Amino acid sequence: MSNSSIIVVKLGGTEGLDFSAICADAARLVACGQKLIFVHGGSAEANALGDALGKPPKFITSPSGYTSRYTSRETLEVFLMAVNGKVNSLLTEQLRSLGVNAFGLSGLDGGLMMAARKDSIQSVENGKRKIIRDDYTGKIDSVNTGLLNALLDLDLLPVIAPVAVSTKGEALNVDADRAAAMLAAALRAETLILLTAVPGLLAEFPDESTLIQKLCRAQLPAALEMAQGRMKKKVLGAQEALEGGTARVIIADGRIPQPITAALGGAGTLIQ
Repeated sequence: MSNSSIIVVKLGGTEGLDFSAICADAARLVACGQKLIFVHGGSAEANALGDALGKPPKFITSPSGYTSRYTSRETLEVFLMAVNGKVNSLLTEQLRSLGVNAFGLSGLDGGLMMAARKDSIQSVENGKRKIIRDDYTGKIDSVNTGLLNALLDLDLLPVIAPVAVSTKGEALNVDADRAAAMLAAALRAETLILLTAVPGLLAEFPDESTLIQKLCRAQLPAALEMAQGRMKKKVLGAQEALEGGTARVIIADGRIPQPITAALGGAGTLIQ
């Protein structure tokens, strides 16, 4: 099977995405023989569960301006319940109800995504830098492509939760956009689609009329400067996927009918 025909789709964990439209679109594409891989987030579910359990989420901002979830062992377990448990199962269920042979797993399973746990991370609070040492997050450094290709060869649609495994076998929270980028790069996938709750990369967020339709790789450093909030990680993921061998990345609207087909047809921000 040629990996050039694989499409990796990242579904944001934010509210606002139309999961049923995304799954219905995926079912249509799979019926036409398209190989798909889903990578999903789940921050909204993890936040809600954390609040319900009296363990509210805490976010940290790095010195370079990236926001991420602070993950102690306790909050890691909440994250696993919400994201690997609920979101992954519900997405798999929804796809299966549409006749898609979906296979839910996380990067823990079979060592699908190996990551280096960060010894310490820096956080900026009220202008002061803090060092945090008990954080269960990591950056993916290898992907078990043999496992993914085996699943695809069995005509399964992998639905992947953003949890990796450390060299010591610990579960680690990883950024879903960058996990999708690493998977796409490792597979040399033709296309990575990052579905989000806006039409694409906006020159002046939140003004949706300022959509940037095309970017080349040389424009990505400037786009990284301009991007705000969670969009920063998407642009960074796009850069990493292209550097790793993915042909194109599309940041597109996940709130519309047939969002994957629309992205492939020119909607959103195309980066190549």
